[in-house]
Amino acid sequence: MTSQTQETVITLPRKAARPLARWLTRLAPPPYLVLSIIAVLIGVGTGYGAVIFIRSLEFVQHIAEGLREDLGIIGMFLSLGVGGALGAPLIVYVASEARGHGVPEVMMAIAVHGGRIRPRVVVVKAVASALTIGSGGSAGREGPIVQIGSALGSTLGQWLAFSEERIKILVAAGAAGGIAATFNAPIAGVIFALEVILGEFSMGYFGVVVIASVSASIISRAYLGAAPAFHVPAYGLNSVWEIPLYVGIGIVSALLAVFFIVILYKAEDIFEAWKAPEVIKPVVGMLLTGVVALFYPQVLGPGLHFIGEAIAVNMQMSLKLLAPLAIAKLIATSFTLGAGNSGGVFAPSLFAGAALGGSLGIIFKQLFPHLYINPGAYALVGMAATFAGAARAPITAILIVFEMSNDYRLILPLMLATVISTAIAHYIHPESIYTLKLARRGIVIRHGRDIDVMQSVTVEQAMQRNPVTVPPTMPLKELADMFVQAHGHGFPVVDEQGNLVGIVSLTDYQEAAKRKDADRLTVGDIMTRDLIVAYPDETLWEALRKLGLRDVSRLPVVSRQNPRQLLGLIRRRDIIRAYNLAIARRGEIAQRLQELRVGEGDAEYIRVDLPADAWAVGKRVRELHLPEDCVLVSVRRGRRIIIPHGDTVLQPGDRITIFTTRECKPRVMNILSLGKDIQEEG
Repeated sequence: MTSQTQETVITLPRKAARPLARWLTRLAPPPYLVLSIIAVLIGVGTGYGAVIFIRSLEFVQHIAEGLREDLGIIGMFLSLGVGGALGAPLIVYVASEARGHGVPEVMMAIAVHGGRIRPRVVVVKAVASALTIGSGGSAGREGPIVQIGSALGSTLGQWLAFSEERIKILVAAGAAGGIAATFNAPIAGVIFALEVILGEFSMGYFGVVVIASVSASIISRAYLGAAPAFHVPAYGLNSVWEIPLYVGIGIVSALLAVFFIVILYKAEDIFEAWKAPEVIKPVVGMLLTGVVALFYPQVLGPGLHFIGEAIAVNMQMSLKLLAPLAIAKLIATSFTLGAGNSGGVFAPSLFAGAALGGSLGIIFKQLFPHLYINPGAYALVGMAATFAGAARAPITAILIVFEMSNDYRLILPLMLATVISTAIAHYIHPESIYTLKLARRGIVIRHGRDIDVMQSVTVEQAMQRNPVTVPPTMPLKELADMFVQAHGHGFPVVDEQGNLVGIVSLTDYQEAAKRKDADRLTVGDIMTRDLIVAYPDETLWEALRKLGLRDVSRLPVVSRQNPRQLLGLIRRRDIIRAYNLAIARRGEIAQRLQELRVGEGDAEYIRVDLPADAWAVGKRVRELHLPEDCVLVSVRRGRRIIIPHGDTVLQPGDRITIFTTRECKPRVMNILSLGKDIQEEG
């Protein structure tokens, strides 16, 4: 019935940094100069962090490969088990935000915590990921490096007492440096930071992010070589008849991307629901990865070597190997990361996409020999399209492939397939592999930093109940008096039976008053009959879209069962007021969560799915009388996130996210399911 995860504790800048911050304030250098210098430091630090991390990973990998060579299958399971056992305590007890693929934690830091990330994440993420990936865990190395760079940027920003806006820029700069250092692709690093991490393209961010990305790439090239992550031959489009085949690659890649998202988070749910010690779960996930590797050993590690082979000109892989590998890699990655180990999802999605594209390329080559198809080209497009569908980052996917190939000839099918994959994947599954983790915590992110509060409040919660109405028979003179008395700019028009028949606005009256026959006109003559209406269960976002459709300022709210039954009126100012209240409520929740985190070391999130027979079903939140050491954070109802308040009525199937102490957890469960504490108090 419940699942739980430890969450991030946000810390304030250290006092030791304040003298430096005061010195910068007195000196008052140009802001862009300061940010540029800090961006260089972040890039250099991220570059060296990437070098140290990759060297550490290679060291662990060398030991693991030795065990596999000497002990065979036993050595493989031994290395996987030891890697998980050594990394798990660091994640569970030292820095829980190092769990999983890391990028969602960076996005949440920007959207919710003002860009603040704990400095310890740099060390824990590097060590835990090196142990996980080096010992054979199926995960990518880019996620850890992105989180390391972001944490470095956040730490520097906090030490210098920068504003939240500048800290966010530095976090994105660190993320760009991470991608640049991993794949030796500085342009793709910049676009990844803007497209995925920040979710917006702005010249104010661009320069700083570019500086950090280039700096990280310079350090990476100095120590790891100037060659890109993969050697990609110069493929081209041999025939225009290949275009439909690349469209097919985009469609199938979207399905594979959605499969990856679903199976990864399903694995997380299973491991979270498993009532076992947290330090045991990562070990079990690694051992399950080993089970997959018994059949397909290529799934071990990040799989960069396999990707290089899949897209090479002289690819000799068989269809029997490639097709199953596309699924096996994603299953193995879900076991590794779903159990709580540390790693990234970028490389696994590229791996699966290359396997899928390569297998389809082999099939197309057999079906259409006259087109002179090279399966490597389809593997290249497939890996970009699969990543784009999973991350909803088509520009990053296109540019990273372009930087690896340094050739434009395949750009047309590459762009076509990635855009198609992104669109179809978004239609099937609105959340990306990064944003879904946040949405499950009640944080809905659109365009990077915007928390979609407008989708968390319903029209019923914001509408004006019992609005002033007028009959269709009212003369214009009386209508003018109504406008003065009610201080309104429009009224619903209701007939004698109480049915909604139209709406009349001040503009309607002003236009009618200019007519020669104004004295003989009634409300029924000038009202708008073709109405756009709102329903009580719609979100404010949907209501706002309807208001903008005809540029009107109010909508009558009617029952879905009886569209002529007037329930209320929703105006633009009602939406603004409800939005501000929701923002204030979210801030209040964040403040309360911070107080709990500071005061209690054993606080945790729990998620509760309310069954139909639970005592809390049908009750208002204020009727629950939850303990003081408990915050009801969000209510997921279907695909909608609700910010709860005292009047929110709980319904069967609601998934409630609660932040509470472990001591209060049993009491909270009793209240929700049985109402036990309340009945005893009564």
